[in-house]
Amino acid sequence: MKKIKAITLTFTLFATMALFANPSTEENPEKSLCSQIQGMLKNNTLKLATEDWTAQVIFTINKNGELVVLSVDTKSSTLEGFIKSRLNYQKVKLEGIPSGKVFAVPVRVTA
Repeated sequence: MKKIKAITLTFTLFATMALFANPSTEENPEKSLCSQIQGMLKNNTLKLATEDWTAQVIFTINKNGELVVLSVDTKSSTLEGFIKSRLNYQKVKLEGIPSGKVFAVPVRVTA
């Protein structure tokens, strides 16, 4: 009986170590979404004076996998129009993100 307990304990110990030894290869889906948005806003032709423009973008994802911009909180109407034109109804690749979830992303455009 003692041998069975020892073998069970040893097996459990090795199984636990094997689980923690393998690094997780899953990428955070929200990080992936942010990097996709960054790619959509790259290569802009905005003419900035000397200051940076910032905005808080609130959006959701519809059932077709498209971004739907709900609001852009910024002082610049130019930046608001730019963000809406670049992001609204653009397809994104997502896995693990349910449609209808609301996201808020800070955006900063530098000179």
